[in-house]
Amino acid sequence: MLNNIVVVGAAAAGLTAVETLRAKGYEGDLTLVGDELHPPYDRPPLSKELLSETWEPGKTWLRQEDVLGAIDVDLRLGCRATALDQAARTVALSTGEQLSYDAAIIATGLRPRRLPWADGVRGVHVLRSLDDAVRLREALADGPRVAVIGAGFLGAEIAATARGAGLDVTLIDTNATPLERQVGPEVGALVAELHRDHGVRLVLGSGVAGLAEENGSVSAVLLRDGTSVDADLVVVAVGSVPAVDWLAGSGLRLDDGVLCDVYCQAAPGVWAAGDVANWPHPTMAGTRVRLEQRTNAAQQAMAVVGNILAGEDGAKPYSPVPFGWTHQFGAKIQTIGWCPPDARTEIFSGSTEDREFVTAYHRDGLLVGALGWNSARGLRQCRLLLGRPSAEVEAAAAGV
Repeated sequence: MLNNIVVVGAAAAGLTAVETLRAKGYEGDLTLVGDELHPPYDRPPLSKELLSETWEPGKTWLRQEDVLGAIDVDLRLGCRATALDQAARTVALSTGEQLSYDAAIIATGLRPRRLPWADGVRGVHVLRSLDDAVRLREALADGPRVAVIGAGFLGAEIAATARGAGLDVTLIDTNATPLERQVGPEVGALVAELHRDHGVRLVLGSGVAGLAEENGSVSAVLLRDGTSVDADLVVVAVGSVPAVDWLAGSGLRLDDGVLCDVYCQAAPGVWAAGDVANWPHPTMAGTRVRLEQRTNAAQQAMAVVGNILAGEDGAKPYSPVPFGWTHQFGAKIQTIGWCPPDARTEIFSGSTEDREFVTAYHRDGLLVGALGWNSARGLRQCRLLLGRPSAEVEAAAAGV
């Protein structure tokens, strides 16, 4: 019998979990724990709409207070989970409380990587939380010279937003193109062209050695090749790590997240969902994956709830088709499936010159993913062919 469910992490995955539990008829005690004081909010707009001042912070909230109240959940905001005891089936909080559970869902997400030589230097920012975004927005309003370290999705979005505000912006990465790890060098080269067209200075293929300071504030980024980039404000966007420190000593297997089975179960009575969950994807020959995507956070939370309520005999493997997106300088770039940087790519439809196209990603003779650049319709067509032989996809592309 399930009488007491605790969800740790009050972002998209955690909120979806508690809403789905109630929607599916769970009537027992339900607690949602979040370490921030804000109600659950959406993260994708932080680097775009909120940073550009198109939105105010309240617009990022996923639910208003009256809607949250109607869920009938014990909402514990502003307190951290500090430990999980499998034997006692309890979650310890920073308040000193011990929450008992019949089932626990871990949805604690990520924390940003920080660079050790940036600690304590004024003008250095990360962007993960709503408070991070508000602080960065206020700092950008002063018109600083901006350097963004890391040209993945987040770093490229921040650079685009800052440049859109008319600021002097430099985007720095060790790879030869932006987004190279995420979508490969061919599309990455087009992203580089997009940024250059809008006046972003790109410093690629060079690592960062440290920061220069003046009176305790950053004044430049020092590169390993001996050059430097002048900057009054630096954003460190070099990736994130799963927020699992609080689970040390819990007996759960931790390795790039919470290691789960194909049903997203980590241990008896314990499941994980969202950015923190690491599980063997059924269509990837058992290869473990961890998806840092907004759509996955909600989908996985719903799958976890379904498996908890169905019990061991009714549980279903979680096998999502990944979907992600980024908006930069008006370009809408969407990905579906897997877009590994070493895949063979070809244009499925459209034209790179027109900045409206779909790129197909092939591996081992199969279509494994696709990317649409201002081409949602073309991407939908390509999505129907995922997993099909490359020759069949190429024939379909010839007929588009």
